[in-house]
Amino acid sequence: MELITVENIASTSDGIAHIDPSSIIIDKNSATKIKFSKHEIRTSLRASTMDGILSGIFSLTTNGIFISNFLVDLHASPIVFGMLASIPMLVNLIQPLGAYISERTTSRCQYSLLIYGISRLMWVILLIGIISINLGVISAQNLILITLIIVLFSHLLGGLGSASWLSWLAMIVPRRLRGRYFGLRNGAICLTNLLCVPLLGFTISHWYGGTIQGYGVVLCGGLILGLMGLGCQYFKVDVNPQLQNNLILNSLSKQTPSLPISEKKWHDSFHQNSNFVIFLIYLSLWIFSINLSAPFVNYYLLEILDLNISWVTVYSSLQSAASLMMLIFWGKLADKIGNRIILIVMGIVVAITPLLWLLTGRSTMMIWLWLPLIHIVIGGTGAAIDLCNNNMHIGIAPIKNQSIYFAITAAVTGVTGALGAAIGGMIAQFLQGGLMALFALSSLCMLGALMPLIFVEEAGEKG
Repeated sequence: MELITVENIASTSDGIAHIDPSSIIIDKNSATKIKFSKHEIRTSLRASTMDGILSGIFSLTTNGIFISNFLVDLHASPIVFGMLASIPMLVNLIQPLGAYISERTTSRCQYSLLIYGISRLMWVILLIGIISINLGVISAQNLILITLIIVLFSHLLGGLGSASWLSWLAMIVPRRLRGRYFGLRNGAICLTNLLCVPLLGFTISHWYGGTIQGYGVVLCGGLILGLMGLGCQYFKVDVNPQLQNNLILNSLSKQTPSLPISEKKWHDSFHQNSNFVIFLIYLSLWIFSINLSAPFVNYYLLEILDLNISWVTVYSSLQSAASLMMLIFWGKLADKIGNRIILIVMGIVVAITPLLWLLTGRSTMMIWLWLPLIHIVIGGTGAAIDLCNNNMHIGIAPIKNQSIYFAITAAVTGVTGALGAAIGGMIAQFLQGGLMALFALSSLCMLGALMPLIFVEEAGEKG
């Protein structure tokens, strides 16, 4: 079998080769070398966007405001909300194992379908639980426990596939188009959220059988669409992880033939990639700071301010609308000036945002003006942070064993994010005025988290 060939290899100051995925010629049939054609890339990106839209609706029903309202209806405590936020991040510790397994498969597509198919089907158990509580078979506390267990195991399974999926997409999306593509893809997801959130919220709040039963109906529809989203992955051009890694080994050997094998391995060592490590430190601190307060915003709105879910879904729609309006702008700007500058400037704005919750209340002006304004700010600035963090992560991680780098990032940030949510839950539960203190502490920590980003080097930055 002939090795994959490559063009346009570039070395950054860290001494590690980075390869533009769009220049790779992949041996798809183990016999003939075929380059990713424009048609294959175009079809794959459209399929990925449709997958993102359908899977985004599934995520709406299993994360965020709707499951938070479901737990509020079950009279869950702030500790439960902390656990709900911690579990998806903490289980990222399993991502290195998932990356290790995926690198020994021969198909990103088949691995993704297997892992995420089982992960999403886990939510059928919660549907059975909702039916059971309506029949009086189980108690609310039992259903809360069942919900947390489902969140745990579904995210454990998902954690096995996340790094492989991201590596797959990184190989398909040309480097020069990443900002615009992810901006368009995320924009399409935000538009879907904008349309679906109020509709789903109205369905839950006005369902004749009650809000718990209404959530079950919404969850059932989201699950069906989530499985349809997985089907879209059949239309994405597949990547063989073993051939991908052979490509890098072959390319490094040609680029630095005078270096002994041991020194080449040193060049490709994670521990010596200081730029990646600094970025990882920044991202870990940032995720910790965000999760000190973010998981408790919906709890604050629904429980403390006692707002109806319809109001909260309207605010969420405004947040999605702001993200939608700004994503394409941020994507184009990131392609022009780089991601790091945007992250620093917008990071300062985002860090100030939690302080705005200190000025909220339940007056008419707050409900109609101040709370919508806060959500619009969160949507517009959060879009920049999410997009640029993703772009920078993909650009900094070396392409050899790329899924392992992604897995390490997910594992480390998962631990710090879970720690932030757990600490936040304890502060909110046991400290008098805990939520207000939590928002202030989160703001200070976010400002400190931006410091390592100053020392990160980004290839092609034009600021």
